[in-house]
Amino acid sequence: MAKSNILAKNRKARHDYFIEDTLEAGIVLKGTEVKSIRNGRLNLKDSFASIDDGEIFINNMHISPYEQGNIYNVDPTRKRKLLLHKREINKLLGYIQQKGYSLIPLSVYLKRGKVKIQIGIAKGKKLYDKRADIAKRDAERRIQRAVSEKY
Repeated sequence: MAKSNILAKNRKARHDYFIEDTLEAGIVLKGTEVKSIRNGRLNLKDSFASIDDGEIFINNMHISPYEQGNIYNVDPTRKRKLLLHKREINKLLGYIQQKGYSLIPLSVYLKRGKVKIQIGIAKGKKLYDKRADIAKRDAERRIQRAVSEKY
């Protein structure tokens, strides 16, 4: 999946969760929201997806109001519907009903002029998992430094 124009990434998601699987979804937006997203004025921090009545929604995704939007601007953190096939929603519902799984948005990008969102099926990390990841990253950095100093 070539994401040529990434508009926002949820960097904290990979730190706080193990990502089991990912999938791409369309998103229902108002006109001024699209303009604001194209300007890069969105934040995925603390956002999550939920399934209500067989439809999937993204909550707490903050899209800043468009400056020239005046009366057409909407609530920045409103619930937004995601566009997925029924079988994909049922697959996600199966994961959600298992203990400890969540739906976390990973990135928002443009694909052929349309705003798309990448959703990750995630399981929360414990504190010791995060510490192990940090230690591994530090060890890799030390190795790279040693190799670069040697040559």
